[in-house]
Amino acid sequence: MTTTTVLEDPPENAPAGVAFYTPPELPSEGERGSPVYQRRLDNPVAQLKEGDNWLVLYRSQDAHGGPVATSGILALPRTPPPAAGFPVISWAHGTVGVSDLCAPSRDDVHSPAHAVNTYPQTLLNTFLRRGWAVAMTDYEHLGTTGGRHPYMLGASHAAAVLDIVRAARRLFPGRLARRFAIVGHSQGGQAALFAAHHSPSHPDLDLAGVAAIAPANHLLGIVRAGSVVPSHAEDGGYAFTPLLLSGALGGDPAIRPEQVLSRAAHALWPHVDERCRAGLSHPDSWGGLRGTEQFRGAYPALPNPDQQRFDAQLAAMNPDLTLPVPARISQAADDPRVRADPAPLQGTDDLVAELRELNATGGRPLLYQRYPAGEVPGDEPLGVHFATINHDLPHLVAWLTPLLNGAGYGDGS
Repeated sequence: MTTTTVLEDPPENAPAGVAFYTPPELPSEGERGSPVYQRRLDNPVAQLKEGDNWLVLYRSQDAHGGPVATSGILALPRTPPPAAGFPVISWAHGTVGVSDLCAPSRDDVHSPAHAVNTYPQTLLNTFLRRGWAVAMTDYEHLGTTGGRHPYMLGASHAAAVLDIVRAARRLFPGRLARRFAIVGHSQGGQAALFAAHHSPSHPDLDLAGVAAIAPANHLLGIVRAGSVVPSHAEDGGYAFTPLLLSGALGGDPAIRPEQVLSRAAHALWPHVDERCRAGLSHPDSWGGLRGTEQFRGAYPALPNPDQQRFDAQLAAMNPDLTLPVPARISQAADDPRVRADPAPLQGTDDLVAELRELNATGGRPLLYQRYPAGEVPGDEPLGVHFATINHDLPHLVAWLTPLLNGAGYGDGS
């Protein structure tokens, strides 16, 4: 006589509406990944159509070791789980901004971040159809009240990406496998690499591999180069300066924005908490500044002490890291946002070279899927940078499948 185990859903204990995003005060001691609140996701805009969606608030850790409540979405396939449970993909999303209203789990059709938030849904729904659960963090203080999102701060992103996997396992015991992979795009590609780097300090997590699509890299050189351009950025790229300063402040709260930024730029600094990335690019915001109008004094030639601290944080954001698992980097040669080879600056080609040198003796494969110029469609709404996600999808799935099955790794080509 066989006994069928009944897998019950977790109780819905979360406040309704946006009250969900005002977390209670967390005790100083507690287990990372512990769920704080959870309820079924009632935001159809943010839902993944191929899965059973839950909104979760979970305990994580900031870059200084303090407790923080972080929001995200858990999506499980609607099919019965296999004996070992559904493998898990921890998804790290790309840049939306640092304002709480930009968070993926709070997405709205009228949000300036809506196109960015919805674009990866094809990828994520594909994972669900393959029988893989998806855990999607919003990142620290993106969505939740009480602090500013530390954009591109590696340790913070790593904690959010790893701890949501713990939260998923606690909420759905018996349904999720121990084995998981991390996949991210752009900001999330950088986050994915940092999470993989930090994973050895989390022995309860069984990371199979990490995939980074157009990962952000070499940010210090990009900011410094932009600061001497005597014109506006045609692509609104200077909107990333306040975002990066928010991340630098997360790593070094002693940095004074008024000492880093010019008077004109500092007058626009409050916009970082009010607008999504697209809104920061408008002419009435950072899109109206010339490169040479962003910073105080003689930066970058003679940075003042606060600018030196800012630079140090930017340098630490580069994901040239040791990786304990197989890794895959994918990049379009003609991506206009994260560039493969932006000589004389450094780009993804250089990051891959750095990663290979750092990981040469580990015996873990690092695959670089570099798509030639023109191969990735350039006429999609968000251009080659986002179009790379769907173009890369079949190759990424081919690489992930044997890893999540415990059979090694695929070539992903």
